Amino acid sequence: MSSSSSSSHELLNRLITEQVNERTTRIDELDSESIMLLINDEDRKVADSVRAIIPSVALAADWIVDAFRAGGRLFYVGAGTSGRIGILDASECPPTYGTDPSLVQGIIAGGFQAVRDPIEGAEDSAETGAADIDAHGVRAGDVVVGIAASGRTPYVLGAMRRARDIGARVVGLSNNPGTPMADCADLMLEAVVGPEAIQGSTRMKAGTAQKMILNLLTTTAFVRSGKVYGNLMVDLNPSNEKLVHRAKRIIAQATGADDERVAKAFEAAGRHVKTAIVMLLADVEAPRAQALLLEADGFVRRALELSRNA
Repeated sequence: MSSSSSSSHELLNRLITEQVNERTTRIDELDSESIMLLINDEDRKVADSVRAIIPSVALAADWIVDAFRAGGRLFYVGAGTSGRIGILDASECPPTYGTDPSLVQGIIAGGFQAVRDPIEGAEDSAETGAADIDAHGVRAGDVVVGIAASGRTPYVLGAMRRARDIGARVVGLSNNPGTPMADCADLMLEAVVGPEAIQGSTRMKAGTAQKMILNLLTTTAFVRSGKVYGNLMVDLNPSNEKLVHRAKRIIAQATGADDERVAKAFEAAGRHVKTAIVMLLADVEAPRAQALLLEADGFVRRALELSRNA
């Protein structure tokens, strides 16, 4: 075994996520309910581990907001579970917030086949990670979030180094402290959740923490980008029957208008929820509502203030 391989194995053995959880060493003797209660006890610790690093997560969200305002994008990079979680969060942004699919993108070791089929060896190449950053056109002004429970996955570290060289802002997300990822990141998010209920199964607490943090990043960034009014997702894309119903319900909740007025405004607005809301609340036609939203950078509340002050 080479010295580098030996060093890598020693690091893996020291990782908190690879340790034995003493609270679950007899989990194999339990019935279903008892197994689940033990796992749930562990899961309940995840939210506290995320809360402890909220200030750093908020800074990362601020960087994303700044990037969006300047025409930049957000990229998640990961392997295995971490890569799938990144792709999941990215893929849910267009229907939820009406964003272009290019605004938030997920990059996974092994390509999209790895979303469905495990391609575990793909994570071992730093060179492939760097090449995938180039293939996705990452540029200065973008934000790249590298995700790896271990904080040492070669593919992710290679991607982060390349993104940093290009001039993107680079955030590292791991579930262990003091990992090699810190040397590749401008900002580290270390959600240390402790040993897993099943040793080394980082799709459990580590994966849950990662999903929670990505939810925080994109939700916060889009709230601050005007895609939420109150707590209503007013920029959703009504691309199917369910979402059309939700869009109309959101308009009704925001305005108090009856179903007939909501339906008429929705169609007159070109099925654009924010335009319909401004039409109804400011009592203006669609072109004026659109102009107000444009002047307000897409923020409904600001558009209504502009209407009142006109």
